[in-house]
Parts: sequence; C-alpha cells; structure tokens
Amino acid sequence: MTVLRPLLVAVGTAAVATAAVLTVQGVAFADHDGDRPGGAPGEPVSDAPGAEDETIEAGRELYLVGCVSCHGPEGAGVATAAGDFRGPSLLGSGEAAAYYYLSTGRMPLANAEEQPARKKPAYTPSEIEALVAYVGSLGDGPEVPDVGPAGADIAEGGVLYRSNCAPCHSAAGIGGALSYGRAAPSVHPSTPLEIAAAIRVGPGQMPAFSEGALSDRDLDDIVAYVEYLDSPENPGGASLGGAGPIPEGFVSWLFGVGALLAATLWIGTRAPVRGRGSPRP
Repeated sequence: MTVLRPLLVAVGTAAVATAAVLTVQGVAFADHDGDRPGGAPGEPVSDAPGAEDETIEAGRELYLVGCVSCHGPEGAGVATAAGDFRGPSLLGSGEAAAYYYLSTGRMPLANAEEQPARKKPAYTPSEIEALVAYVGSLGDGPEVPDVGPAGADIAEGGVLYRSNCAPCHSAAGIGGALSYGRAAPSVHPSTPLEIAAAIRVGPGQMPAFSEGALSDRDLDDIVAYVEYLDSPENPGGASLGGAGPIPEGFVSWLFGVGALLAATLWIGTRAPVRGRGSPRP
C-alpha cells in the first residue's frame, strides 16, 4: 500500500488537471446559445497573444485542403474554360456566410452544379471556427449576428416572417418551390444562429437583409417566431403538417369517398336478392 500511494496520488492529480483543461477548452468553444463554437468566429479562443492569428492560420490550412478546388487559393473563385466560375468568390463574403454554409453541412459541395442541401457538417466545431475566421479575414462582410430570442416578441416576429419569409418558405416554414428547379428549404432544422446568419447573408436565391431592412431586434423576433413554428398551437385540430389545401383535400377525399363507398355497400347488402327461378309478380 505504501508503494501504491504515490502512484494513486499522481494519477489523481493528472485526472484533475485533465478535467481542468477540458473545462477551459469547453468554455472557450461554447456558444452563448449552444449553436456555434467560440464567441464570434475569428475571435481568439484564449487570451494568449497571437491566438487569433493561429486560428486564422489553422482555417487557411483547412481551406487549402477542402475548399481551394472551387474557391481558388486566394478565395476569388475558379474560372472555367467557358468563362464561368466553379465556386463563387469569398472575398468580402463575411463570417456569417461561412458559418451558415459550414454549420448546416452545405459546404463543402461535391458537385458545384447542384443546389447545396442540409446534411451533417463535414467539420468539427473547432474546425468550423477556424474556417470562419479565415474566410472573415478575406475582406469585410457580415459578421455572425448576436441572437437573443429569449425576450423577443413572437407576435411581431410572425408579422415580419409572413411579410418577408413566408412567400418562399411557406407560412408553416416547411419550404417551397422556386424558379429554375430550385427550392426554398425548410426552416425547422435550423438553429437560431443559423436562421439569423441566413437572414443577414441571403444564401442562394434568398435576398440578404441588412440591419437597415431588419434590425437586430427584428432578427430576434423572427428567430423566436420560427422556433414557435416548431411546435405551434393548433386549436382547430390536426395541423396535417401545415402544408395547406393539398393534404387537407386528400384527407377529405379519403374519408369522404371512403364513407360513401361504405354506405353504398351497406345499402346493397340490405336489398333483397331475387333468384333466377323466382316467378315474376
């Protein structure tokens, strides 16, 4: 026991030190809403001198491996033989755009011709933090917004959503068809920070809404309303997905026509059946 006691003390000390380090790292990369790593992408994850530069350099290394084939070595895009660009320029696109595309798994994209769709992110939160910091260093652009929907006005958010978002994403937020084979995605899988970032940068065919068009307060209200749409109240009965008259009509036909057929069959079984040899009256 005398021999094992120093070993146990050493192991215990190492465990406490490891837990302390992990706790500090967790605080450094935690988002205030739990939606993104770090404080704001590009900010130092510690107080050590040069931490921001190290984060940007780490993002550049990731960029040169996973992004350079479409966006070019300097982020200006890659021109094709036809004069088009395989990937758009990232110069001045800002941190918000990088965060939105990376956190929703829409980038990197295997085929530059297809519409980016939500999938599992290809990078870890710390890698996304580094890539966002690097893209933000390529020029001035929208920063990742600071979202606080806790004390927002849901009713006002509903008014703003129906005016600016519902024409494409539908009143229920389930998405909808656009022109040229494109589609507006559903807003339900999105986190508050992803919603706010999308509003500021306008991904795809979506218009970008600056602070002059929608203030930060408006942003909080819209985010709160979109969160409400995840589980809205339905005092009138089943919502049927909130997809409008198509599923409602289908249910009406299914139960209505089914009820008529059942009634017809029941009436038929109640009628007397006359045999072939039965005498006529």
